[in-house]
Amino acid sequence: MRPFEDVVAEHGATVLRVCRAVVGTDDAEDAWSETILSALRAYPQLPPDTNVEAWLVTIAHRRALDAGRARSRRPVPTDDIAERPATHGDPAARDDALWTALGHLPDKQRMAVAYHHIAGLPFAEIADLLGNSPEAARRAAADGIKTLRKTYLKGETP
Repeated sequence: MRPFEDVVAEHGATVLRVCRAVVGTDDAEDAWSETILSALRAYPQLPPDTNVEAWLVTIAHRRALDAGRARSRRPVPTDDIAERPATHGDPAARDDALWTALGHLPDKQRMAVAYHHIAGLPFAEIADLLGNSPEAARRAAADGIKTLRKTYLKGETP
């Protein structure tokens, strides 16, 4: 079995982009950290023939949803100005307009786009993550890309 550090080096950036696509920039690094910690605990028992990237994306999906739930329960300060999240280490952070457009997609479309186009998962695995059929996952990703083309490439308001 490969050292866990090598797995993180190979797939860590993809996992961070997936977390960012699912929960946004503010909670992505926390979701990424939780993903890596969970994966580290489970890695020794991982069967050798496992698709490690898909396994990590599945964990990231769950941790990102947990981070989103936690965010919805957090109090929002009104007198403080929010700090900007650190953008080092994420090459996709250079295009805020794209991430904003992605963030405006409906949840299933955003997740399907992230899992397929960012993480490279097949639609059958995306369907398992989203609780729908491969056809519905394919349709959600296609609809998400269509909306992104309309809002991001043409500069229309979401």
